[in-house]
Amino acid sequence: MGKTSRKESETPCKETFEPFSVEVKTQATAVSLLNSPEEDIIVKACEAIRTFAEKGDENKVSLLGLGALEPLCRLINHNNRVIRGNAFTALGIMATNGDVSSVLKKLNIIPSVIEKLTLDEDTVIHEYATLCLTTLSVDFVGKAQIFENNGLPPLIVLLSSSDPDVKKNSLQVIFNLVQDYKSRQAVHTLGGIPPLLELLKSDFPVIQHLALNTLQSVTTDKDTRSTFRNEHGFEKLMDILKNTKLTDLHAEALQVMANCLSDSETVQLIHSNGGLARLLEFILTPNTPEIKCITIKCLTRVAQSSESRKVLHEQDVEKVLVGLLSVENTSVKALVCQAVAAMGLHPSSRDSFRDLGCIPAMVELLSSENLALREAASQALSSLTVNNQPNAFAVYTAGGHKILVRLLNGSCSKTVASSAATLCLMAGEVVIRSSILSHKGMEALVEPLKSKDPQVLVNSMQCVTVLACDKEARTQFRQAGGLQLLVNLLQTKDKDVLHNACLAVNVLASDKPSSVEMCRIGALEMLEEIKHSENHRNRFSELAMISLLNCNLSVKYSLMGHLSPTDMITGGFYDAGKACSGQMIPTLEELFKQPVNYHRPIIFADSAAEKKKEKMLVKKAKESIFPLKDDKEQYSALARVVSDAMGGAVGMEKLHEFPWELHLSELKVLLKSNVIPIGSINKGFYCHRALLFKYLADCIEMSCSLVRGEYNRAWNEVVLFRENPTNRSPSQPCHYIVDLMHQPGALLGVDTLAALQYQTI
Repeated sequence: MGKTSRKESETPCKETFEPFSVEVKTQATAVSLLNSPEEDIIVKACEAIRTFAEKGDENKVSLLGLGALEPLCRLINHNNRVIRGNAFTALGIMATNGDVSSVLKKLNIIPSVIEKLTLDEDTVIHEYATLCLTTLSVDFVGKAQIFENNGLPPLIVLLSSSDPDVKKNSLQVIFNLVQDYKSRQAVHTLGGIPPLLELLKSDFPVIQHLALNTLQSVTTDKDTRSTFRNEHGFEKLMDILKNTKLTDLHAEALQVMANCLSDSETVQLIHSNGGLARLLEFILTPNTPEIKCITIKCLTRVAQSSESRKVLHEQDVEKVLVGLLSVENTSVKALVCQAVAAMGLHPSSRDSFRDLGCIPAMVELLSSENLALREAASQALSSLTVNNQPNAFAVYTAGGHKILVRLLNGSCSKTVASSAATLCLMAGEVVIRSSILSHKGMEALVEPLKSKDPQVLVNSMQCVTVLACDKEARTQFRQAGGLQLLVNLLQTKDKDVLHNACLAVNVLASDKPSSVEMCRIGALEMLEEIKHSENHRNRFSELAMISLLNCNLSVKYSLMGHLSPTDMITGGFYDAGKACSGQMIPTLEELFKQPVNYHRPIIFADSAAEKKKEKMLVKKAKESIFPLKDDKEQYSALARVVSDAMGGAVGMEKLHEFPWELHLSELKVLLKSNVIPIGSINKGFYCHRALLFKYLADCIEMSCSLVRGEYNRAWNEVVLFRENPTNRSPSQPCHYIVDLMHQPGALLGVDTLAALQYQTI
């Protein structure tokens, strides 16, 4: 085997033949003698070839060139057991050369080799047949051929062979095979776990190492881990870890344990069998970085459940982990950070880590040149700041928020996601939020919105949402170009990304310039599409649409045809007419730039404009309304102001003679624009009068709504409270439509015939 046993035991001798002396220059003769009809000569020729091949790769290649492979491949199926054994011996030694093994695969030797793994064959055949397979199972093609020819069952049986070389070779082949998923499952199904566990007690270290490495591969499968546990595999690992004479096996044993700790059942075993204390001992005892790394990985696996985190906390694992941050090895530090992140899910552990000074140390690691270490440190801080104000301030005090802002533009997706999550958790505090913004935190969040990683997008948008409660932050985000990227994400198919995009839009929409910009780039149309999608419609998208419309009353009126009393149109409002669902509504600036056309004019109302008729109308309205005490009289007076400004009363029978359309056409020509200030209109129809009434009412803080009808109709609804004269019950609200056209000042009950005629005829 090339390795001594732990007991220095010797391998049993095998049957041998007196070698046939053939000089190097006569190897061609030895190859030709493989075709001899004399069995003794064939045996001696095989021995000569084996002896020559053992001297090095050059000799193996020489024999390949002489054509030794084909007769040897034929002889392994010979009726004579001795010839079969000698042929396999020569073939096995030659196969250790890469060129030879490549040719063997082309000769389709694998099925014949597998046929000779039966228990009725000699041990020498088993040894060299499995030796052949060790080299033939290195690449994908060889593995596939062995698996497809049912090579695993006899190999698993040979794990229990009395010959250590057969065990080692069989184990090596199985190890090669289980690098593929199908073979890993098959080993478990074929009962391979018990013999693998039995080999852990071998006297030969090479076999023990191979067995552990094979177990490490197969225990990545959940069903295999269950069988491993049922076969007391965990206890066998603990026996190795407790044995100070087997320190060379500890690393592999811990790797297998790390796999098994993915299951809660094994975690329970580690609690009951003292395994947890042993793991902590491994960390505290001077060990190689490799041992420390694997042990920390095991602890991290244990910490995946709340119950286990509680147990680890009771064992003061936080103190152990913080102590390891002083180790120089970056791999150890990175794994410590991962363990801290896992333990940070336990509330008491978060406080313990802060008290032990863990947070400043983590902040320092954020500036490490090692990418993996930065990633792990950012994940740890994200975990430690969950629902923990003192920890958030500890990160802030250590200057962590400044570094986290810089990391938002890093190349590692996980680091960016964790940094955004941590900043989001910290930004709930006003002082910290202000400092994040002062270090351009909002601008830094723009770049992550270009990511394809859903978690980066979700965390970044959540951070934007929290920071955007600040007016300055909304401005910074808009000016940095973040709105276009955010609106683009409304088209995502990812549910979590879409929800968070809608939430961010909802918050940013409270900023008028941001709201206008989002509408300009199509946010409303996208939200409208989401609204009509069964798969993507959600309450967040509805909130976002309402918020956008509430800050874009011009767009709201075009799309919804209704403005409520709380929708105040005192500044920059324009009526672009009725819009269809999904239609893009131009901004006022865009409308001003359009050449004069034959479409309906855009009516513009703006109290901020100077030297305009609107100013005089607002003044006149105040003078007419404020002296009056009765609500009904105030609304009637305002209606008369509007009517007088818009051409006075027009009888219903005279409507067709009222030249409002000609008047508006003349104004468009006069102003050289499709946009007409409402104060310029002297002859207004229903829609113009209703808009002016709403505008003036909002300016002087009178409550009314604006409703669009068909055929240029629009009206205002007001609510008046009237006491019931027959009893002392509370006054009841009564809804009225204000007549601005026919009998200006008349209030028409919404359910009356007069109101219906006003709306439709």
